[in-house]
Amino acid sequence: MRTWLRHHRQAVALALGKLLAQKAAALLNALVIGVALALPAGGYALLANLLAVTQRFAPEAQLSLFLRTEATKADADAIADRLKADARVATTRFVSRDAALKSLRATEGLAEVVAALGKNPLPDAFVVHARDPSPEALDALARDLRGLGGVAHVQVDSAWARRLAAIAATGRIATGVLAALLAVGLIAVTFNTIRLQILTHAEEITVSRLIGATDGYIARPFYYFGSLQGVAGGVVALAIVWLGLAALNLGVQDLADSFGSTFRLAFPGAADASSLVGFAGLLGWLGSYLSVSVHLRKIS
Repeated sequence: MRTWLRHHRQAVALALGKLLAQKAAALLNALVIGVALALPAGGYALLANLLAVTQRFAPEAQLSLFLRTEATKADADAIADRLKADARVATTRFVSRDAALKSLRATEGLAEVVAALGKNPLPDAFVVHARDPSPEALDALARDLRGLGGVAHVQVDSAWARRLAAIAATGRIATGVLAALLAVGLIAVTFNTIRLQILTHAEEITVSRLIGATDGYIARPFYYFGSLQGVAGGVVALAIVWLGLAALNLGVQDLADSFGSTFRLAFPGAADASSLVGFAGLLGWLGSYLSVSVHLRKIS
């Protein structure tokens, strides 16, 4: 075990030495990787921030439950008890037909229309706020409430939720496709970089084999080289995203202040940032693995 750990420490030290010895090339490669990763990472950050804004200003997930015009007070009380007992219901608000008519009469331009009706045509109603705002949960709750006695109609106010879910899904798919395409490009960059490293050290690799070094021992420093290069690119990507969001916040601040809001574009959390760096390191390792697997065999 100690020997295995020592070999890995030596491989890491050798990979770091190669990076430091080629500062200009390593910096350029990290910049290329960083710019490529910053595109999907920045898109993901903007999507998360925009969804947070739309959810803040979107209407609450609710249903409007209209009673039959012939429904009695006992029917209304029974429905109220049923709603209170349902764990899916967060809050309910009863709107009597008289209150609804009074509100309609107060609406500009409708007072004369209401006066000409003669009698109140509006039913009693409940405004129901659901705990789960997803369209599926709202539809399921609406189906159950339609079966209650005395209920004439249940209106589901979930169109906004469906649109928001569709926008979010489209944005995630677009970000995923972009990330996949750029990941292939980053693997190709690492592949070519490691290929050059192998060709540069071809004589050294040949001598190492002659004295008994295994392919795993020879390849290990190249794996760490690719991984470290990827990690460096991930850090550069985070820096680019941070600078981009900071620049956008200069304009967002003025816009938010005009609405009396304190909203600012938020930088991805520690988990997302760590995942980006880890993903970049994994891409670097994969590119180096493919390059070593292809080119190490050609050196005899």
